[in-house]
Amino acid sequence: MKWSLNELRQAKETPIEFDTTLDLEAALKERRNDLISAAPVQVEGVFTVDQREILGSFNVKTKIQVPSTRTFEPVTIPLDFDFSEYYVSHHQNDLSQFDDLDVVIVLENDVLALEDVIIDNILVQIPMQVLSKKEQNAKFSEMPQGKSWGVLTEDQLKNNAHRKDQIDPRMAKLKDFFKNDDQKNSDE
Repeated sequence: MKWSLNELRQAKETPIEFDTTLDLEAALKERRNDLISAAPVQVEGVFTVDQREILGSFNVKTKIQVPSTRTFEPVTIPLDFDFSEYYVSHHQNDLSQFDDLDVVIVLENDVLALEDVIIDNILVQIPMQVLSKKEQNAKFSEMPQGKSWGVLTEDQLKNNAHRKDQIDPRMAKLKDFFKNDDQKNSDE
C-alpha cells in the first residue's frame, strides 16, 4: 500500500482509515537474517492532517520467531504495539515545529510505502536478548556448558572474581620453571 503526500493531504476533514493484513516475512528476513519466521501482520491505522503535516497512527499485531540469544533454540515472540509518526515532504527544510519526542519521517519522492513503515517498526520491537520460557525459568546449574566452558550469570561472575588471582593447576608447574635460571644467573 502506497500513498502520495498529496493524496493524504486531500483527506483534511475525513481521516483515512485502514485495516489490512500484510505478508512481510520475506522482506523482514531480508533485513534481519536471523529471523526464522513471521506471521502475517495485522495493521490498523489512520492518517490525519494537522497544522504540522500528516500524522499516521498505527496498531500492529504479529508473531515472529527468532533464535534464543543463549541456545539458538527457536523462540516465538508475539508483538502487539502502537506507534505514531509524522510524514513530511523532502522539500520541507524547517522541522522546528515538531517537538523533540515527535517521530518525523522525511519522505523521498513524497510517497509513503506502508510496508516499509511497518517493517522498520517491527524490527525496532524485537528485543536484544531473547530467551525461551525454559531459559527464563532455568536455575543457574542448567546454564549451557561444554567440556571446558560454561555460561556464567552476572552473580556467578562477581562471586568468581577472586579466582582471577588463582593459578591454573595445569600451569602451576611452570611457575617454578624459571627459578633455576634465576639462581644460575645470581651465582655467576
